[in-house]
Amino acid sequence: MEKVAVLGGGSWATAIVKILSENKSQIHWWMRNSNDVQHLLNYKHNPRYLSQVSFDLHYVKPSTDIQAVLAAADWVILAVPAAFVRLALADLKEDAFKGKVVVSAIKGMIPEDNVLITEHMERKYHVPNSHQLVIAGPCHAEEVALEKQSYLTIGSHDMATAEKFCALLRNRYVKANPLDDLDGIEYCAVMKNIIAMACGIARGLNYGDNFQAVLVSNAMFEIERFLDAIMPIHRVLSGSAYLGDLLVTAYSQFSRNRTFGNMIGRGYTVKSAQVEMNMVAEGYYAVQSIFELNKHFKVEMPITNAVYHILYERIAPTMEFEILKDKLK
Repeated sequence: MEKVAVLGGGSWATAIVKILSENKSQIHWWMRNSNDVQHLLNYKHNPRYLSQVSFDLHYVKPSTDIQAVLAAADWVILAVPAAFVRLALADLKEDAFKGKVVVSAIKGMIPEDNVLITEHMERKYHVPNSHQLVIAGPCHAEEVALEKQSYLTIGSHDMATAEKFCALLRNRYVKANPLDDLDGIEYCAVMKNIIAMACGIARGLNYGDNFQAVLVSNAMFEIERFLDAIMPIHRVLSGSAYLGDLLVTAYSQFSRNRTFGNMIGRGYTVKSAQVEMNMVAEGYYAVQSIFELNKHFKVEMPITNAVYHILYERIAPTMEFEILKDKLK
């Protein structure tokens, strides 16, 4: 029986636990909130996220003791919002992940440091690239809960390790495949959240489907330009880990980044949108990180720049999109 630690108590962490439990893995599930852990022990479901999903406590072991959870596992899945990674791991020693395979299920970057999760884990906890994986692909937690057919891509520099992890995920409604572009799919996963916010803003401003189609197609070129500047290798961006993830985040009713952008387009302030959603939209933090990184690379990124100006410089969405629409082709 494989021993897996899942760190995080949100909807995506809950969905991952559900996927893993299908194959009878031993899952040690760390959640910060002790009331949520007790509720799981008493009633077998997460009280705040995907509460319709019931867990077999023979395989799923919830706990608030992060050190005990890590000690019991060989695989560690990070599924907390990027902005809270440092806080969640604050009590751990630098060798806490020694000998373990660390899997990032986080589609965001460490704010202020402007680094990917894999970079942070290598710098702070000395986890080598060969022991790191990234979960990517169009896979909303809500559809996993409904057991809708879903596809995941596992990015890695070590295909043998990636394939072993894929085997833990595959079940009757989830397919998983390895891909040797860990950094590319991780950056793409970050950037698609920014584009989804732009799509939400456009919808909030009453732009139609025609405009959104052009926005998304231009976004693929923007992502390609940035990836080519930051790590120029051959990659086909029409794959599900790239284009597929972008499409589902840009169009789906379950996309929190699109929802957040829609609220901004309709006139909400950033703070009021965050309070009403009561969920973290990774794109809010990601756009600042990508904007700051691009000061060095100087890639043409009109969509990213527009979202940054709206969220961080408080430029009116109507004004910013008047400028943006003349830059799209």
